[in-house]
Amino acid sequence: MPADTDTDGLPEIPVPDVLNPYCGSRQVLELVSDKWSALILFLLGHRPHRHAELMRAVGGISQKMLTQTLRSLEADGLVHREAFPVVPPHVEYSLTALGESLSPLLHALCRWAEVHYADIEAARAASR
Repeated sequence: MPADTDTDGLPEIPVPDVLNPYCGSRQVLELVSDKWSALILFLLGHRPHRHAELMRAVGGISQKMLTQTLRSLEADGLVHREAFPVVPPHVEYSLTALGESLSPLLHALCRWAEVHYADIEAARAASR
């Protein structure tokens, strides 16, 4: 029996493994661990935002990077873009159900970073 089949003779379904460099789950991990993606998803976890609101809220992001990140998150199914038929154009970004499922994890990670920032800085200073 070939190694790629189970005992029923059916093809095995590979188990996701982020430690395997060829596993698609690693790409998902890279997506959500990207600084800009994480910050945008964190903000959208609170409420929908317009592009300009996100630009003001995410300190240090360029317009180009914000647009690229929003497009990527939309293509990956985490963010929904809604254009309203008004003049001037009004576009809002919100989380999809998939994005909502990630929100509590990102919220906890962002809060952890805020709480432990001083500890990390102290450890860095001690190692110099």
